[in-house]
Amino acid sequence: MIPAPRVEGRYAVALVCLGNICRSAMADVVLQEQLRQQPAGQGRDVEIRSAGTGDWHVGQPMDARAAATLRRHGYDPSTHRARQVGDDWLDRFDLVLAMDDSNLRDLGGRSDRVRLFRDFDPAGTGEVPDPYYGGDEGFEEVLAMVERTAGMLVEELRAR
Repeated sequence: MIPAPRVEGRYAVALVCLGNICRSAMADVVLQEQLRQQPAGQGRDVEIRSAGTGDWHVGQPMDARAAATLRRHGYDPSTHRARQVGDDWLDRFDLVLAMDDSNLRDLGGRSDRVRLFRDFDPAGTGEVPDPYYGGDEGFEEVLAMVERTAGMLVEELRAR
């Protein structure tokens, strides 16, 4: 279950990984699209942002392999630009979802509002593996996790 919104009538979700060019970037695009596909009035009051705990890629587009994977599955990754988590994110967002345990530690650890992304995965919990140093199959695996988990998050947000 997701925590209550900080501001009635709107909900803000942050997606966080290391560099914001693979996992959280893919999750951002998929979750935005799944919310966009909701019936009129549902999902429109949800803010989604993604960022990395590191600053290496700030301002850069998504990793080319991540973008290609998204395009093959009908998503548009073209507007993504990497950003770094801001100092105010833990106070600003209703739910902050880290892609792995290292990201979770960088955010200060688990709380009601800071959790692992896959805590919402209907196929199981754990980390979203970083596909950066692997091949295309890693990006496909991440996309499958992201799509399942985003679907469950959309259901939670609709129920709220």
